[in-house]
Amino acid sequence: MSEQEIYDKIAQLIEERFELSADKVSQSLDFKKDLNADSIDIVEFILELEDTFGAEISDEDAEKLATVGDAVTYIKNHQ
Repeated sequence: MSEQEIYDKIAQLIEERFELSADKVSQSLDFKKDLNADSIDIVEFILELEDTFGAEISDEDAEKLATVGDAVTYIKNHQ
């Protein structure tokens, strides 16, 4: 899966979960700062990423995923 395909899927998940138009999603979008996501939102979003991409994301790695770009890079490197 290409980096663009991963990004597009993540943007779609953000649009559905956080009600933010996908065209407003960027690589630098910060889950906590820009989306006002709390820890429960983050955990649920990580679970969605795992389901969508068929990857397991450890709690330690999940803590490092602060932006959309972080998530894209992580998923690309762990396909």
